[in-house]
Amino acid sequence: MRVVLQRVKSADVSIENKVVGQIDAGYVLLVAISDNDTEDELDYLVRKITKLRVFEDNIGKMNLSIEDISGQILSISQFTLYADTKKGNRPSFTKAGQPDFANKMYQLFNEKLRDTGLTVATGEFGADMQVQLINDGPVTIIFDTENK
Repeated sequence: MRVVLQRVKSADVSIENKVVGQIDAGYVLLVAISDNDTEDELDYLVRKITKLRVFEDNIGKMNLSIEDISGQILSISQFTLYADTKKGNRPSFTKAGQPDFANKMYQLFNEKLRDTGLTVATGEFGADMQVQLINDGPVTIIFDTENK
């Protein structure tokens, strides 16, 4: 499983010019699932993401978690994080999870995030989406469960 986390001041996702999800301060998560992923990977990333301390405390040090600031999450499915560009100029996506499995795991991941008490907005799995965000910092962190 791969997740790109961006700390944001605000973000939204639109489909066909209609906003389907939006948040204030928190994280935009770009989420990719592989066929080898299990609930263990989901649980690991939920724990890492919710406990990650990248928000500033009252002395300006990155010492607070998203839970500490009552932040929100915008979770976007993003199979292209598994792009393989080693051969030629057209990426291969064979390492990305099969759509039915990936969608099931993506939905479960979002449920597990919500179970922590956080507000989680989403796009639509497999849809052509437009994501707007105001990156804060910028702070961008990449998680790959193959390297946990």
